Amino acid sequence: MSTNTTNNNEVPPEITTAHLFLRGLLPSYLGCSIVNPQPSPFQMTYRKDLLKLGVENGGLTGKLSWNMGKKFGTEICSMSLPRDDDDDCDGGNVNVSSATSTTSREEVVEKFWSGLESAANRLISESGNSSGSGGGATMKIIKFDSEDEALSKLGNGIMDAGQLASREKRIKKEKKKAAEGGGDNSSSEQVVGSTATVSVGQIIQQKNNDSGDEELFALSMLHGHNLIPLSQLGQIKILRSNPKNESNIVCNKKKCEVTIKFCVLPGEKKESGGATADVVTVTSADLDMTTTLIEGSKAMSKDIRLEEGLNYEVWRQQLRMEAVQATTSTTNTTTEEKAPTQPPPSSTSDEMVVTAFEVTGSIDYNKLIDQFGSKPLTPYLLRRLENVTVKQGTVDRLHRFLRREIFFSHRDIEKICELLEGWYGVNPPPEDEEDGDDVKMDESAAAAAPNKPTTPCPIYLYTGRGPSSAAMHLGHLVPFLFTAWLQKAFQCPLVIQMTDDEKFIFKGEYASERSGDGTGANGLDPNRTGDNLDYFANLTMENAKDIIACDFIPDKTFLFSDLDYVGRMYPNIVRIWKAVTVNQVNGVFGFDSSANIGKTAFPAIQAAPSFGSSFPFVLGGGGGGGGEDSNGSSNPATLACLIPCAIDQDPYFRLTRDIAHKLVPSHHPLQGKPSLIHSKFFPPLQGAQGKMSSSDTNSAIFLTDSPEDIERKIKQHAFSGGQDTKKLQEELGANLDVDVSYQWLRFFLEDDEELARIGREYGSGSGEHWSTGKVKAKLVAVLKELVQEHQERRSAVTEEVVKKWMSERCIM
Repeated sequence: MSTNTTNNNEVPPEITTAHLFLRGLLPSYLGCSIVNPQPSPFQMTYRKDLLKLGVENGGLTGKLSWNMGKKFGTEICSMSLPRDDDDDCDGGNVNVSSATSTTSREEVVEKFWSGLESAANRLISESGNSSGSGGGATMKIIKFDSEDEALSKLGNGIMDAGQLASREKRIKKEKKKAAEGGGDNSSSEQVVGSTATVSVGQIIQQKNNDSGDEELFALSMLHGHNLIPLSQLGQIKILRSNPKNESNIVCNKKKCEVTIKFCVLPGEKKESGGATADVVTVTSADLDMTTTLIEGSKAMSKDIRLEEGLNYEVWRQQLRMEAVQATTSTTNTTTEEKAPTQPPPSSTSDEMVVTAFEVTGSIDYNKLIDQFGSKPLTPYLLRRLENVTVKQGTVDRLHRFLRREIFFSHRDIEKICELLEGWYGVNPPPEDEEDGDDVKMDESAAAAAPNKPTTPCPIYLYTGRGPSSAAMHLGHLVPFLFTAWLQKAFQCPLVIQMTDDEKFIFKGEYASERSGDGTGANGLDPNRTGDNLDYFANLTMENAKDIIACDFIPDKTFLFSDLDYVGRMYPNIVRIWKAVTVNQVNGVFGFDSSANIGKTAFPAIQAAPSFGSSFPFVLGGGGGGGGEDSNGSSNPATLACLIPCAIDQDPYFRLTRDIAHKLVPSHHPLQGKPSLIHSKFFPPLQGAQGKMSSSDTNSAIFLTDSPEDIERKIKQHAFSGGQDTKKLQEELGANLDVDVSYQWLRFFLEDDEELARIGREYGSGSGEHWSTGKVKAKLVAVLKELVQEHQERRSAVTEEVVKKWMSERCIM
């Protein structure tokens, strides 16, 4: 008989499966090994709860704990666990509940549980896709002839503390029995193991790529005979209304423990007794693949392996930064202590503040143009853009962001048009020509267009992303969608900078407990530093997948991480450092003497890609020297750069333009100055002012959101410009300027005529879209399609694909 647990025939397969699943889920969420720490004895609370609640009401319950050691668990896991109130100010982890008035420890803990629960049910939902591109999960039961055989091959970590204690008790009892009977004590442990078979459960995830790669997710000695396919488990609910008896987190210097009480809400029932393709039973003789998966597996690492865990960790870091800022601000007793270049504290919530690091209030874009010294994007400039794009047959019409003045401001865009007109050999349109409907390319446009130039394009595009969260939101998508259109319209190369260095400089943390001890005895890389730089480097890979899914031209796009590529740019970075003073940087960005040196140095790193000479091979095509080479390759030092970005990024490039002439030869067409085209901000759900932020999940639609999440967020959180009653709505109509659903449709609904009709009907309170509900329903439909298409493209982007896009190669 099996010795997995006493009376193990009583254990329902749903409980056995859920226990195995949680043995992999929590470590993946926290960022720790699935075998260290070892869980506490499994409490089979279903034996009481099932009688009271029944299966349908969550009676299938269980409870288990993980002891994460001392020092707030930092020696074992990577996640910053919610600390007890009395200890949250220690170790550099500011107590968010006391330092801010809006976030209590209860909210931080609830965020932890909701993220874990969301991860559980997402994985269960996705587990049935084992034959598709979306990944899946395979369940295995591995049969061993004895405990000894299982432990010798897989280690003690497959047991929980209860199983291990039972084993030690049996061994002790058999030794005593053998001693009393005059037997051989040395063989007693083998006797205990050899008379009892055991089963070990394993969950293997299929990676989202075409190579069929697999990754270990969970490995545990089972508490019952049978498993069910993960896809049939239904839903996992984390019970947490009563921390004393249910789920709880204790986290202080002396003790860190995570306790989970869960219930299973069963899904579709299957007939018992039949084998399924999703649960495979093998013997220990078939263990070669299993041991291969274990050795060097991410499941044994301290990496946070679930996107929900990464998002929670980033949210905690943002809370700590806000807490530090709030604490620091209370020490400033006069406004004179602030940097003179920063605006005074806002007297009202609507006062506009736009800096490189903050966007708040009601935005007046005409006022921004005056403040920043840029120029409006006029109808005539749009005609010039049509002249070098639509009329050349590269795109069928101007992008909706241009047609609707979402991109509204610029620097030197007329000079970019001039370069492209010279490249195509066409004249600019007459300035006195009346503005009419936008030009659309007909079927013969490509044939009627001039011959395509044989020389390299005289411009390149530059954009970027600071990887601060694993999941990007719709606001992040806006500049990449527009840049992808520009690339197709101009048929030009594009470089995309991932500023993982910047995010570490501004948000990175150091904890001495996380550094290696030189021996590896503490379970860490012996030479590991105590910072989290690798965390932001990992986010680069995840964000790169979303960026690639925006449909750029692969052969004309180079995506790079600063941490990897900065050596190539270093000569130009040094030149920028030489040309810019500390006072200039502090004046533009508001830094003071308390800023780390990385903050004052970083603007040069963001400026460097504005100069083609930072990409001697990528934009050089193998050529060297001035001008165009005889083999048709370009001279990167004379290429003009166009940067599409939100207008809050303009300060970086105002500084760049001031010193650009010092980094280029005298015959550069723009004297080295990068040209910019600025977008308006994508508003958060709660109100059409400021910009969307990752820190508030209910203010944003993320590219990982499910259709249900999208619908819920729009219906519950999208600010309405409609009237309070049907009568008033029919009389007055909606205020379209503040209505988030309508403003979002301006960004994402392609059909101009349909958008105008919705605006007329909603603004007048008449017609099909007379009400907020009708407009929200239209937005939900548009966003579901947009996000689904993005997710489908992203699912095809493997790490191998990312590495290819990030490989240094010529893209001219």
